[in-house]
Amino acid sequence: MKIPKGINKVRRSLMRNLTKNIGKSGLKKSEKNDIKIKRILITRPNHRLGNLLLLSPLVQEVINTFPDSKIDLFVKGQITPIIYKNYTNIDKIIQLPKKPFSNIFKYLKGWASLRTKKYDLVINANFGSSSGRISTLAANSKYKMFGEFDEKYVHEFNDYQHSAKQSIYDLRHFLTELGVSENKNDIPLLDIKLDAAEIEAGKKKLFSITQNERPTICLFTNATGDKCYSEQWWSDFYNTLKETFPNYNIVELLPVENISKLNFSIPHFYSKDIREMGGFMANTAVFIAADNGVMHLASASGVPTVGLFMVTDENLYKPYNPKSFSVNTHHTTNEEIMNLLRKNVG
Repeated sequence: MKIPKGINKVRRSLMRNLTKNIGKSGLKKSEKNDIKIKRILITRPNHRLGNLLLLSPLVQEVINTFPDSKIDLFVKGQITPIIYKNYTNIDKIIQLPKKPFSNIFKYLKGWASLRTKKYDLVINANFGSSSGRISTLAANSKYKMFGEFDEKYVHEFNDYQHSAKQSIYDLRHFLTELGVSENKNDIPLLDIKLDAAEIEAGKKKLFSITQNERPTICLFTNATGDKCYSEQWWSDFYNTLKETFPNYNIVELLPVENISKLNFSIPHFYSKDIREMGGFMANTAVFIAADNGVMHLASASGVPTVGLFMVTDENLYKPYNPKSFSVNTHHTTNEEIMNLLRKNVG
């Protein structure tokens, strides 16, 4: 039975209010001595592609800080092992079923496993996640970072609000409280760590469509709910793009539903394999899409990414890998987007 969206919204709000005071990340002075962190649990009980990709900078931060550590992930759904296939520090992925009541025993077993293994550090990857806070509390570990939104960091770091970065800033502060030297390096990028074979396969698939070596602009015209732009919007945008960049190929990456807001009128590529999609996008010059999981997949594949925003907050979700940018299409015309493309990637 499908739960109405309104009920889900009320449920999430209720759970946030009930769990917001669970746990504090503060430490006693007696705990700030010679610490050894080898076993780490990162909890992000969510199944959405975008959220699991936005977790990758935090995973890299932990690996960079503790290169000899072994990391377990507490997540939902089945795609996490695919995303983190080439992350050698990851030991175990605890996968809760996407629909708990369809597989209640596996769901309960996943939660129970948090008590069977002893960790040195547990990190809640999203301060607003009720299940993240509860799982951090439940896990068997001496050090626990529950995550709290700290207003002072908003003024100190202009990107603190970003969904991929906030937990990293919090972790850096938390670790300095433990006596670990402060990390002032750049925040890691989203990364699915495509290997050479995956990139080469993507190059061949792209060439099979374009039959030339010209640079390629890749469009993804789908998105969920009110983040999705209309067929007319995409038609107008495509026509402007084609006139502005006549020496570029323009192709469309199709969603899993195999639909197109351009009515399949331009060369297109379809795959259900997210690593195959990533290899394909990695060979393009720029990727353009509304805010959605595939936009984050493009960013994690290393391609300059343009995020189109009209309902969600770009400060939370905009792509930030090199030459990437976001626009609010309520305030930015197609011509202005073309100017930004020329400046950043053209």
